[in-house]
Amino acid sequence: MKRIIKTVSEEISTVLESVKEEEAVALGEAIRRAKRIFISGEGRSGLMGKAIAMRLMHADFHVYVTGETITPSIEKDDLLITISGSGSTSTSYQLASTAKQNGAHIFLVTTNKQSKIGEISDGTLVIPAATKHRRPEEPKTIQPLGNQFDQCVHLLLDSVIIWLTQTEDKEEANKKMAGRHANLE
Repeated sequence: MKRIIKTVSEEISTVLESVKEEEAVALGEAIRRAKRIFISGEGRSGLMGKAIAMRLMHADFHVYVTGETITPSIEKDDLLITISGSGSTSTSYQLASTAKQNGAHIFLVTTNKQSKIGEISDGTLVIPAATKHRRPEEPKTIQPLGNQFDQCVHLLLDSVIIWLTQTEDKEEANKKMAGRHANLE
């Protein structure tokens, strides 16, 4: 078991070290500029997106998850963050196209910059991780399916949010975020 844990953590570290810092900063700046943020993803990418949406809400951003009953219409100056390992998920492409037609900015989090969604995106954050597709350029992994991509999405986007919320007074920042944490649990 310890060997597997060590291998998985080493794989994640290797992938995250390969991420281009300027792409992560560009996503952070797009979040900062956005009027409202919408998160989209299918399957496990969608689950990672929901976790990130919760973190953004804690950080006092106006954020919605696509497909939820309380999600409003996307508009000009909003940001759609689409999470798709392949960058070609059909539902995600349709949502990105609709968002683009309505004047929103699109930022894709993917392994594949030269993808269908990448072509219409204003920005791309490439996570060079393994997906369920196991394309030749993807790293080797002991993990099944897109586990490596999912884990790296969570850690990397959490890091972007930490970067956005950095202050001198970390205790006060934590206190404010804790105050926005759900209390109907």
